Parts: sequence; C-alpha cells; structure tokens
Amino acid sequence: MAGEIRTAEVVVAADIKAIDKEKSSFTGYALSPAARLFHSPKFNCYIVAIMGCKTKINPAVVKLGLERTLIKHPRFSSKPVVDGCKGRKMKWEQTEVNLDDHIIIPNLDDGDVVESPDKFVEDYVSHLTTLPLDLNKPLWELHLLNVKTSDAEAVGVFKIHHSIGDGASLVSLLLACTRKSSDTEELPTVPMNNKPSPGAAALSGGVFLLIWTLLKLIWNTLVDLFLFAATMLFLKDTKTPIKALTVEGQQLRRFVHRTVSLDDIKLVKNALNMVQSDLFCQ
Repeated sequence: MAGEIRTAEVVVAADIKAIDKEKSSFTGYALSPAARLFHSPKFNCYIVAIMGCKTKINPAVVKLGLERTLIKHPRFSSKPVVDGCKGRKMKWEQTEVNLDDHIIIPNLDDGDVVESPDKFVEDYVSHLTTLPLDLNKPLWELHLLNVKTSDAEAVGVFKIHHSIGDGASLVSLLLACTRKSSDTEELPTVPMNNKPSPGAAALSGGVFLLIWTLLKLIWNTLVDLFLFAATMLFLKDTKTPIKALTVEGQQLRRFVHRTVSLDDIKLVKNALNMVQSDLFCQ
C-alpha cells in the first residue's frame, strides 16, 4: 500500500437513509446457530489479522477512515445481548460506537522493540489471543503498533469475533473499504478466473462421469463422518510442531508468520495444474 493508509466511504447505498434503515432492521436480529456456537465458553473463536504498512500509522487518519466505512456496517456497530423473553437466545442490538474503545495504541517499551521488533509483534499478538473481548460493545478491536519490523514500517492488528463473519466475508468487506492508490474513487480489482472449472468439464463428459462423481462424493462423505465420529470418541491429534504446547495445564499458542514469494505460489499452482482459488482453499 503506497503512502499513508487511505480509506474512503463505502458506497453501499447512495442515500445515507438506506444505511440507517439497514441498521435499524438489523437490531433485534437473532444470532445464527453458527454465531451462537462461536460464543460457547469452550469454543470462543476470534479472527486475528495482521496488516503491515509501508509508512507509520497515523491514528487520526485511521479513526476518520473507520468512521466513514467500517462502523457503518451493522455488525460492527452492534453488540450481542441475551433476549430475556426467549430464554438464553442471543440477538444483535444496535449501539453507539466509541472508536476510542476499539482503537488500541499500546505504550511500547523501546528497549524490547529495538532488540527484536519481529519477536515483539509475535509476542504481542500471542498475548492478545488470551484476552477476551468485552461483550458490552461491538466485538472488534484494532491495535496500532508503530513498530518497524523486517516486513513493514508499522503494523495494525485486527481482532474480530468470529460471530461477526467468516474470513471470506471479512476480506470482501476489507476490499469494499479501500480504494486504488492510483485512483481514490475506484474499488480495488481482483483477478478473475474465466476458465471453466474441472468439475463442470467432467460433468459435461457424460452420464457415466456424473454417476462416478456422485459415488465418490457419497464415499468421501461417509469416510469423513466416520473419521469425525472416531476423533470424538478415541482418536487423538497428531503431535506436530504447530500444535499448541501444554505447560502446567495451560496451552501456549503463538502466531508466527512467514513471507512467501508470489512467484513461488505461482510455481506450485502451475506444477499442480490448479487455479488460484483452488490453491488458497487447500
């Protein structure tokens, strides 16, 4: 991203009244079964995203951008509440968003940062995963770290509760909140794959291929159901370096990232004869 972070108002509706109407209709909307599952005590899930910037982050610019974009979205300006009339059923309730409660700018210890900035960011994000979000406000935070790492001049860390959305929907929202650096009025373009998918080509080959595909689907489904049941009953996870370590009854988790060349990803894609969407779904 060239220069300072630029944000622009999301063009969701031409009239601001349409946005207000959407927010009011969202109030009282019950959480979906998946969203309620993400609020379970033993299954409290968050999405943590780390974004590197080429310049130092100006909190005032970020705040102005969020006012024009993210908090206009109903789920980023609503909090979950328990509907007393319907037992423990949770619903979304519209609330006033105070950005000072969501934009976190920590006091950094220069000694720790200068010694190893990459490790400092990893430690900070790992510790962030242990802290629950406050249910009395919309379930998201943005941490601004003006720390120069090996990849960026500054780092922004989003922490979003999984009940707000999944990875695909949040990436789409992120793209809708940004504009091209070459033209601040244009949405960013995403390369599209116009080639027919292998599945569509196989189905056009005849009835036999269609039947064979359905049989494979049924078989794979049965195998997955068996493995799922076996994992619940007696199978254990394989011990690997990426599995969380357990020390004195507590699991220690860390976020570690690596920069991968896009040319290497394209090399793997071409070697496996895959399209980009298939590669990133693996």
